[in-house]
Amino acid sequence: MTFNIQPLSSVMTADIQAKIDNLNKPKGSLGRLETLAIQICRIQQTLSPTLQYPCHLLLGGDHGIEREGVSVSPRAVTWQQMINFTRGGGGVNMFCRQHGFDLSIVDVGVDYDLTAYPGIIDRKIACGTNNFLHEAAMSRQQMEQALQVGIDLVDACHQKGSNVISIGEMGIGNTSPSSIWMSLFCNMPLDECIGAGAGLNNEGIRHKYQVLSQALENFHQSPNTTHHSPLTIIQYFGGYEMVAAIGAMLRAAELHLIILIDGFIMTACALAATQLHAAVRDYMIFTHCGDESGHRRMLDSLQAEPLLHLGLRLGEGTGALCAYPIIDSAVRMINEMNDFEHANITKYF
Repeated sequence: MTFNIQPLSSVMTADIQAKIDNLNKPKGSLGRLETLAIQICRIQQTLSPTLQYPCHLLLGGDHGIEREGVSVSPRAVTWQQMINFTRGGGGVNMFCRQHGFDLSIVDVGVDYDLTAYPGIIDRKIACGTNNFLHEAAMSRQQMEQALQVGIDLVDACHQKGSNVISIGEMGIGNTSPSSIWMSLFCNMPLDECIGAGAGLNNEGIRHKYQVLSQALENFHQSPNTTHHSPLTIIQYFGGYEMVAAIGAMLRAAELHLIILIDGFIMTACALAATQLHAAVRDYMIFTHCGDESGHRRMLDSLQAEPLLHLGLRLGEGTGALCAYPIIDSAVRMINEMNDFEHANITKYF
């Protein structure tokens, strides 16, 4: 599976900067909005960017590692919340309504039969992953299938006219693979990558560390994982919803779409995506830094400065949705503000 992702061209950067500097304001006075506008203009290769038909992908999947007690929430919460989303009752529903996002609820690997709910797109690969304490979470074929799910979902959004993709997840236990990806891809000690997840206490965090440490040791000793390529690491520890998110990010970058990255888990997916194609980073806007241990350090490794730090830890992509008005403001700034000449204001710098 190959992706043709081009690094953003710098050809227009000087013209974009000149347009922003000529808006009727002190030079640099709109701070982060200006850098956002430059990035979006470079993604779309235009001086007049647009935000069209924003789409939010909510990807659901269960994790075999949850059986080891690494989460305070039982796996049944995954399917219960997926059903709740079809009724419009989740945080993700509220924020999608507020900000005009088209919401797709997708079962990529939930351990429950959700086919009776027409509001859920059925792309189930299996009823949860294998327990990566003992074996790879998925086969290579299943990993490629999950990547394809993400590709297909982005293609469907693009065909509707979308140029903004936001991705969220629902999967009890998915901070565990995220922590391991962070440890391996950032070369950081595992204990610096593990946090409370959905609300573990100190004893729960210690137990989580012991389980994940053993899983890593087993991985390193496995005769089938002597070559620890990014794809091998993604396959061995990932969740179906997480791998689908990676596929979605890579395809969105290939199509020159804006990619909104949410909290800890989606940042881990973004990190994994950059291990496969470094240029995908150019298309990402990191929207929120949560309180999960290590999230700030993972963002730093990606040289990412998040737009918000609201203490959110819900997942579902809610941080990305909350940040969308800031992105909208950046686009409105470059398109709607007068310049000095048309405003009849003396340019004083």
